[in-house]
Amino acid sequence: MSEALGGAELVAAGFVLAGGNSSRMGQDKALTMLGGQMLIERALETLRKAKLPVAIAGARSPLGRFAPVIEDSAVGMGPLGGVYAALASMRAHHAVFLPVDMPLLPASLLAYLLWHARVTGAVVTVPAVNGYAQTFPAVVERSALSTLENSLRTGNGGCFAAFEAAAKSRGGELRALPVEMLVQPRHVEHPDGLPAALWFLNVNDPAELACAEALLEGVHRVS
Repeated sequence: MSEALGGAELVAAGFVLAGGNSSRMGQDKALTMLGGQMLIERALETLRKAKLPVAIAGARSPLGRFAPVIEDSAVGMGPLGGVYAALASMRAHHAVFLPVDMPLLPASLLAYLLWHARVTGAVVTVPAVNGYAQTFPAVVERSALSTLENSLRTGNGGCFAAFEAAAKSRGGELRALPVEMLVQPRHVEHPDGLPAALWFLNVNDPAELACAEALLEGVHRVS
C-alpha cells in the first residue's frame, strides 16, 4: 500500500470495489465505457472529487494503471472481501467505498456521508432512499475490521449484515441517512441535476448500461 493511502496522518481513504465477475455484462464492468469514460475511471474520479486519495479493492483484472490495487484475499466472498482487504491495508480512520457499477453517484454524497461519520462517530454510515437503507456507498471505520473478519470467517458474505454486526459490536446501530433530506436543503447535489432516486442505478448488464447512457444524454441535452 502506498504512503498516500497508508499514512498515519490520513483521515480517510477512498476505495472502488471492482471484484465482481461481470457475468451479466458479458465483459469486464470496470473497463466498460459510459459517457466516454470507463466505469473504473468514473468511479475513481468521483472519489477524487470528494477529495479522497484512491485505490481499487478486489480487482479481477489488471487495473493498476488507474490506481493502486488492493488484492482481495477472501476470493469468492463478494464485496465484503474487498471491504475487509481495503480496511486491513490502511491506517486511515475511515474508508469510503464506492462500487464500480454505480456510476451516477455524486461526489457530494460521499463527502457528506464521510463528514457525518466523522462528526457522529458512527462505525458504518450509508444512505437511504425511499426509506430503504442502501449497502453502498458506505463509510466504514477501521475499527470494524475485526467484526468484518469474523463475518468472513463464519461464511456470512453479506455486506449489509456484516455492517450491522460491526455497528452493534461497538454499541450502536448502522447509520442510514435519508438522501431526500440531504437534497432538499442542498447539502448534496448532483452535478448533472439527476433526481436522487436515479443515483443508485446499478450497471450490471447491457440494458442497465443503456439506461445510464440515456439518463446522461438526457440531462446533457437539457443543459
